[in-house]
Amino acid sequence: MRVTVAAAAGFYPALYAFDRPVVAIYALFAAVAFGVLSPLPGSGRERARAVLYALPPAAALTALGTALAVATAPAVAGMLVVGFVLTFASACGPRVAGAAPGLQLFYILACFPPYAPGTLPQRLAGLAAGALLLAAAELRLLPEPTAPHYADHVVHALREAAATARALARGHGADPPAVSPSRPCDPSPVSPSRPCDPPPVSPPRPYDPPAVSPSRPSTLHAAAQGLRFSRQPPGTSPTGAGRTHRALAQTGGAARRLLEQLAALAARPAPPPEDAPTRRLLDGIADCCAETAEAVRGDRPARGPDRLLEMTGAFLETRGEDGKAAADADPTGTAWHARLRARSAVLSTALSALTVAAAVAVARGSARRVPGLPPAQFWYAGLSGPRLWAVRLAGNLTVRSVVLQNAVRTALGLAVARLVAGSLDLAHGFWVLLAVLTLGRTTAVATWSAVRAAALGTLAGAVAAGLLLTEAGGSTDVYAALLVPVMAAAFTVGPLGGPAWAQGMFTLVVSTAFAQLAPVTWRLAEVRVVDVLTGSAVGLLCGLLAWPAGARAEIRRGMAALLRSTAPLVGLTVEAACDPADARLRRRAADEAVRLTRHRLRIAEAVYAQYRTEPSAAPAPGDPDWLAVLNCATRVLVGAHWLPQERAPGEMPPVARRWAADTADRVSATMSRTAAFPPPPADPPGPPPPAPPCPPVSCRTWWTSRSGWTTSRRTWRRSTTPPRHPHPPGTGERPTASRPAHHPSAPSPSRPCHHPPPVAGARGSGRVLAAYLPSRVASTEASSAAGRGGRRRSTSARVSLASRTSSRAQPGQDGQTAVRGYRRRRPGTRKAR
Repeated sequence: MRVTVAAAAGFYPALYAFDRPVVAIYALFAAVAFGVLSPLPGSGRERARAVLYALPPAAALTALGTALAVATAPAVAGMLVVGFVLTFASACGPRVAGAAPGLQLFYILACFPPYAPGTLPQRLAGLAAGALLLAAAELRLLPEPTAPHYADHVVHALREAAATARALARGHGADPPAVSPSRPCDPSPVSPSRPCDPPPVSPPRPYDPPAVSPSRPSTLHAAAQGLRFSRQPPGTSPTGAGRTHRALAQTGGAARRLLEQLAALAARPAPPPEDAPTRRLLDGIADCCAETAEAVRGDRPARGPDRLLEMTGAFLETRGEDGKAAADADPTGTAWHARLRARSAVLSTALSALTVAAAVAVARGSARRVPGLPPAQFWYAGLSGPRLWAVRLAGNLTVRSVVLQNAVRTALGLAVARLVAGSLDLAHGFWVLLAVLTLGRTTAVATWSAVRAAALGTLAGAVAAGLLLTEAGGSTDVYAALLVPVMAAAFTVGPLGGPAWAQGMFTLVVSTAFAQLAPVTWRLAEVRVVDVLTGSAVGLLCGLLAWPAGARAEIRRGMAALLRSTAPLVGLTVEAACDPADARLRRRAADEAVRLTRHRLRIAEAVYAQYRTEPSAAPAPGDPDWLAVLNCATRVLVGAHWLPQERAPGEMPPVARRWAADTADRVSATMSRTAAFPPPPADPPGPPPPAPPCPPVSCRTWWTSRSGWTTSRRTWRRSTTPPRHPHPPGTGERPTASRPAHHPSAPSPSRPCHHPPPVAGARGSGRVLAAYLPSRVASTEASSAAGRGGRRRSTSARVSLASRTSSRAQPGQDGQTAVRGYRRRRPGTRKAR
């Protein structure tokens, strides 16, 4: 209705009051271009603002088309350039993508004969009148209710996260002690050598039941799903190239990760009352989420992650100080190890909250630098808007970009249509280009479906228009009376009914409009049919020649390239985190790998977004899970940002470093193998090896101090050295009295040995490595990307076997070599064990 009112308000006065038919036709098509042809997103006020912003480019294109209409050749060249530039510029954001078809229409209207540069002022006047009337109608006439913005979903998600973190921190009903984040322990008894002693530690005990309701994890999962771009209305997702859109998109991704981590924490047992560091950090996460939600709403300025960053540092300083007391209280170390794993999970949650707070500060313009956080994670914070647009456009200048493919396809179709219309001297030749513009799709199958429906609708509309023109003859009063109801029906039914209704009703609109400009006959309907069929043929031909499969042909290549670029990044990240030697050279290589992975992730996301919009058959059970590939690459990038920032207090022990390197090699190999889509079948797993020996408590807590590692190393050697005395006579087994309690063959039926390698809870590099690079999780996720069923089970079983044997491999020997060595030995012998 708003388009109808704006078009009628510009058409009738210009034609009947001022006798300016050029002004009238441009005012009519300006309203149609911005109101129907261009799907401008947002509320009425936002659409009105977009129309006003698009008015200067539309005037420039009108002037360019008027100048190039002197001959067919310059008009075709201009159409090729304009079509490519406007379509390719859609990579800069949804508003540019929405306004591009309408802007192309103004060049199309102006580049056709007659060549009349003297009418340029009238054309610009009609364009301005139609655009201003449409903007006024968007603001005042039948305003639509404001749809929730993406920022509103972020606010809801952060409030849910704050409530959950608060419930987890106070699950036992007692408030945590009020301690400054910089001094998390009691500073009363101090000494010059140790300014702050750790708090007394009670014997660790199994965690209590969860502190939140059973429905809380499902609520968090629902809030996380609400942040997905696929759940947003068209054109409302923050996919632009500017700083605000980039930061808001990063906020949404980090908030989703934060909600998933809190859901996992909510499903776990609650932390015990004596675990004060964990409860304080959870309280800090809750405060940070609540303050960030208010900053997103605009109720307060964004302060950034400084306070939570300070609390995280204090948590890292105190998380392992109670290890010695816990080891004395619990020699088995089961409860202490469980507490360390729980603290690592809370630490990972705090890192996600830090990312959310920093991204919101960048989005609100209060921060151009984020000190204390990885610089590569917020590389865009200090760049200007034009520079960010240039980066986005340069990143899509590759033949594998669907944005470039769509731009080339559209530009070729419009240029060929202009050449055909000019060479054949078709009357109302701009209808040919308009058919190409409105019926073109990203796949040949979808284009054929639209062309077939449009042809039928145009034929039906031409028959109705021919009957109307024959019966009404030259009576302009009849056409003037019918124009408004026909436009209202066309602009209401057309978008809902599909191409057939849209082309049929638009045929009636242009017939009644042009019948008022000059005397016409039923031949006008015939011309309309010929032009639409010509444009449909040109569009279908270009769709068959230029990437006819659309995103379905590119998604495999894009996802495979993403996995191949992500695989080496895993090893580089682990090396940068575990070995400080050659840090500068390794950091440079890791930065290059991060940039390549980020570039290919952007290409893969664009391919996946277009793939979701294209018609396709229902996915089969064994089809690849493309979303799992994107999630896997995103998690690797997060680890690449954070892990090199963390350093151990001393040199990482060889056992932990070798375990991390072996795990990274297995994950990289799995990613590279998965990139085949489907991957080659994995080798069948062999018999399960015996469980690895459980490391002593002192070895599992080597990170508490540098001297503690020396002691634990000696303890490890003593505990793993077999006894030298012979078997007692008359028995076929070794005496159990000389075996340590943690040995797997010791009589301990109540506690099976399931401890992972000591790096899983290490302070420094290992503390975040366990959160972002678990071998079985990452490998299983990469394997599930290639398909579910037998392939995934065999791959995960192979990786599980390799992970269990790699801890017993000799230096320089990987997990697969250990598996092969195991198969050559006879099970049950001492050598096999």
